[in-house]
Amino acid sequence: MTEIKPESPKEQRLIIAHQPDISDPDKRLKPKRVASLDIFRGLTVALMILVDDAGGEWPVIGHAPWNGCNLADFVMPFFLFIVGMAIALAFKRISSLRLALEKVILRLCFLLFVFLFHEGGFSHAPDKLTYGVDMKMIRWCGILQRIALTYLVVALMEILMRDAVAKNLSFGRLSIFRLYYWHWLVAACVLVVYFCVLYSAYVPDWQFTVHDEDSSDYGKIFTVSCGVRGKLNPPCNAVGFVDRAVLGINHMYKHPAWRRSKECTQNSPYSGPFRNNAPSWCYAPFEPEGILSSISSVLSTIIGVHFGNVLIHFKEHLARLKHWMIMGTSLLVLGLALHFTHAIPFNKQLYTFSYVCVTSGAAALVFSAIYILVDILDFKYMFLPFEWIGMNAMLVYVMAAEGIFAGFINGWFYDDPHNTLIHWIQKHVFVGVWHSQRVGILLYVIFAEIFFWGIVAGIFHRMNIYWKL
Repeated sequence: MTEIKPESPKEQRLIIAHQPDISDPDKRLKPKRVASLDIFRGLTVALMILVDDAGGEWPVIGHAPWNGCNLADFVMPFFLFIVGMAIALAFKRISSLRLALEKVILRLCFLLFVFLFHEGGFSHAPDKLTYGVDMKMIRWCGILQRIALTYLVVALMEILMRDAVAKNLSFGRLSIFRLYYWHWLVAACVLVVYFCVLYSAYVPDWQFTVHDEDSSDYGKIFTVSCGVRGKLNPPCNAVGFVDRAVLGINHMYKHPAWRRSKECTQNSPYSGPFRNNAPSWCYAPFEPEGILSSISSVLSTIIGVHFGNVLIHFKEHLARLKHWMIMGTSLLVLGLALHFTHAIPFNKQLYTFSYVCVTSGAAALVFSAIYILVDILDFKYMFLPFEWIGMNAMLVYVMAAEGIFAGFINGWFYDDPHNTLIHWIQKHVFVGVWHSQRVGILLYVIFAEIFFWGIVAGIFHRMNIYWKL
């Protein structure tokens, strides 16, 4: 096992990221958390709430309809980067292989339970109050499933390869890549598999039936003409082909972001009615967290693991920051070059390599900036709400980002189902005061959701209650 030696008190608090499980004798010393990682996690959860609940009014922060990278498109890679850093920090402290595997299995079971709860309709229809799981139409993929997959792959990689790392602790600054060379071999294999399928798989013509009961085209059967290889356009890419073949088109996401593209709607980038001459694929489902794109997303978590290992092995602030910022800038430049030379475009739905590079590079630089402000300059208190959210990330994600709390509050109304407390607050406290739907909703999300849940998470922190992802 890798030995982590304590240094000065100022440095020692940066070594381990999570509260230990006191049932393990190896972890009873209770090393302190890395505040910058909690803040980064909390900031990412807050960003998810912002883009989910205000993105409809402000499409510039919502997901890009297809190629491109808006603010919302950074949320998933930031989560996966954070998961990778947490894996590196957590599993270094567990000496028993059995305990480490138990931790992985329990985390996976928990994520799958939350997934089933979410798919049951308890969060995605808080206004309609309709519940139940239709196994014929259930969406098999999603945010939690992707996190579960990347967590499983990278955690097993970290657990099974740590003995080899422990035997090779003597290394220079750049030798950390050699020390964890297995990580990069796995990353290379992931990239080869992704590229081979993406550019070589033959995508035939395909059909689908519109199942949206609110659509005037309900029940219609559309045909999409393809018969090509290596295309990255919405209708004929290999990512969608793999999902249709393996998952089945009925089990894919029914409202993909491409519906807001110029080819589909007159109001792009806003959602709205389709054009009269909109192509048939505009009406089709597409899975943004599908199989092939989730394989590619493992790269984001591997990069996060590397940054976590740098935090453990490099003992000086300057050495850590130099490595993080050089690597982050290099990834950012590589991704921008691939996109603007039209070699590989940014695309969140396909999780392209340029998208991995740009979002991982951005995550590296944002985390480095937070690290400077919090762990070096000690400006921790100005970020306290984000730190509290980060320490109770799963609670805020489920209750706020997935709408469980809003669904509960909306279940209590007066006379009319839309006459609820949330609707009243939005209309009279925010929209009515500013005389603007866009500004009112934005301020409602910032103050009545993000700030509110920051306070709730702070209260839970004072009570020493944590519901971690």
